[in-house]
Amino acid sequence: MLKIGIVGLPNVGKSTLFNVLTKKSVPAENYPFCTIDPSVGIVPVPDERIQKLSEFSKSRKTIPAVIEFVDIAGLVTGASKGEGLGNKFLSNIREADAIAHVVRAFRDNSVIHVANQIDPSRDIGVINLELILADMEIVSKRITSIQKDIKKGDKEIIKEKAILKKLEKVFEEGKMATEAGLNEEEKFKIKSLNLLTLKPILYVLNTSEANENVDVELPGLSVKIDPVFESGFDDLIKKNYELLGLETFLTTGEDETRAWTIKKGSTAPIAGMAIHTDFRDKFIRAEVINWQDLLDAGSYANARAKGLVRTEGRDYIVQDGDVIEFKI
Repeated sequence: MLKIGIVGLPNVGKSTLFNVLTKKSVPAENYPFCTIDPSVGIVPVPDERIQKLSEFSKSRKTIPAVIEFVDIAGLVTGASKGEGLGNKFLSNIREADAIAHVVRAFRDNSVIHVANQIDPSRDIGVINLELILADMEIVSKRITSIQKDIKKGDKEIIKEKAILKKLEKVFEEGKMATEAGLNEEEKFKIKSLNLLTLKPILYVLNTSEANENVDVELPGLSVKIDPVFESGFDDLIKKNYELLGLETFLTTGEDETRAWTIKKGSTAPIAGMAIHTDFRDKFIRAEVINWQDLLDAGSYANARAKGLVRTEGRDYIVQDGDVIEFKI
């Protein structure tokens, strides 16, 4: 399950966002662990296709794709050194797949800003610096811990040190790890460090009706929200999918209709692993039809008669909205 950490300075609307999101949380019977922690909410990915297919198949259960949102304690300057709830904040964020960084753009004299001034660009800088400082400490400790292996001439460790030194340099320049120009192999080598500044970040601009046209330059993929009117939340969830390069395929039948999350570009056997890991090695073929084509046909029998149900092999690249039956 995808985990998104919601972060930001105090009083930016982070908890309001979380509270509205979790009002949309999925039924507990489908995901029994969704109430273990009050700061964790499991939220369905908005997808009209699920309900339509469920009605089509008269399914007993309807299970959407979901994202786990974690409301992380408000960050303050010095969090990387343990200020406020800094250490707890940073450990929670390390477990997330991506970060939703809530940035305050609304003006409201009744809601105090920690710096007594609305300046989204500065606020982004404060949080980013704390993430950089925290990662710098992790990298520095790792460099120290591998010195003995370097002296022994361990080639893999020597390669790792070169990557760590590259990261150390960008951190010293006040830049994120994403700006170090690491290739996929290098990222894999340091994956265990779980660096904060290598995580995808979605900037959530918290506006109000009065400030709707506020012009803020954000450093990446972003979405506007207005917690008071609950607008923009579907966009927020969809943008997280976009940020992580994900898409959805579907299965449907009398037992259940379900959405499955996969990486874009996945072949049919790899996509099948979302259902069960055996599907990769035992894959024989997949019967595939676009969800809308299936609904328009009125039944699987009609869809087959019209040649809309295709038989695909191991090299088939699954498309968003495919309804698939795997043969193993």
